[in-house]
Amino acid sequence: MFDGAFKRIGIGVALLLAPLPATASILDYVGQCVPFARAASGVQIYGDAWTWWDQAQGRYPRGHEPRVGAVVAFARSAKLRLGHVAVVSRVVERRVLMLTHANWSRQDGRRGFVEQDVTLFDVSRDNDWSEVRVWYKGVTGLGGSTYPVHGFIYGPKGATTPDLSGSRPDYVGSLIDAYGS
Repeated sequence: MFDGAFKRIGIGVALLLAPLPATASILDYVGQCVPFARAASGVQIYGDAWTWWDQAQGRYPRGHEPRVGAVVAFARSAKLRLGHVAVVSRVVERRVLMLTHANWSRQDGRRGFVEQDVTLFDVSRDNDWSEVRVWYKGVTGLGGSTYPVHGFIYGPKGATTPDLSGSRPDYVGSLIDAYGS
């Protein structure tokens, strides 16, 4: 009885720890945010998303300035019990950027899918990216929740995936998402 359950658990763990297939586009990935962010950014940190900020100390540069390819490290909160990590795909302006991430919005009732070039808006009082709002497919705009962010983890130069950003990102739409809401 338990043998089948253990096999399924073992297979699930192997899929979470395995690298993404080299032949597939990173946009085809379905799963958790952590393996996606690791593959998309080159930042080789393991464990729950909320632990990435502390794990990066002394291993990778960290800061509060968005840069393409940097990992956004969301803090643990009531709404994000395991935190979240995403990768900056475009910097639109001082308080608006686009990110590419996995396992945020529901699609066909399921989570895990990759979303490319979605809006992230800095709503922090001190303009330091410590609190943000995120585009959510379910409302086709910024969700109503705000999320605490530790900051940005800067990975190795040139390590980001070429699929990180689309060929025609909607900068205007991103600004409307942020300032029009």
